[in-house]
Amino acid sequence: MATSNDIKNGTVIKEAGQLWSVLEFQHVKPGKGGAFVRTKQKNVVSGKIIDKTYNAGTKIETATVDRRDFQYLYQDGVDFVFMDMTDYDQITVTPAVVGDAHKYMLENQQVQIGLHEGDPLYLELPASVVLEITYTEPGLQGDRSTGGTKPATVETGAEIQVPLFLDAGTRVKVDTRSGDYLGRVND
Repeated sequence: MATSNDIKNGTVIKEAGQLWSVLEFQHVKPGKGGAFVRTKQKNVVSGKIIDKTYNAGTKIETATVDRRDFQYLYQDGVDFVFMDMTDYDQITVTPAVVGDAHKYMLENQQVQIGLHEGDPLYLELPASVVLEITYTEPGLQGDRSTGGTKPATVETGAEIQVPLFLDAGTRVKVDTRSGDYLGRVND
């Protein structure tokens, strides 16, 4: 057990059966009354952000979340199979943990998975990935300067918005957080 005085950025607190990661903290010693610690915390699983205040010296339960590099191998039914890059063990991760990240995952891609007591909590992709457009309406001559966009399906099955002049077979860079088109990739 730790106390609220031990709170730092990145500390993971176990509270009411849930894990909360400290994003910001501030030790406050007012002129009157006792000292306290003001924090901004993010739920490790859901991503919900809350503000929480602890009195100085309050006992808190900390948890260890181990972030490790994994390689995405394949989809097994609805679950996803990953290989630990340090010991080559394979783990199966549910779609609830993977979330929308599956829209941008290709086989053999490197990802980071946060583990607590061996259970996967969340998955982080690189900030951007390179994907090939598999289908989009053909571009027309003169579409280069209008600045409009059209829907395109990439090789993972996700649909993104791309400039009008891009055609199927073009490799593009995609932001994994928002699904935005970032640019064309020349091989």
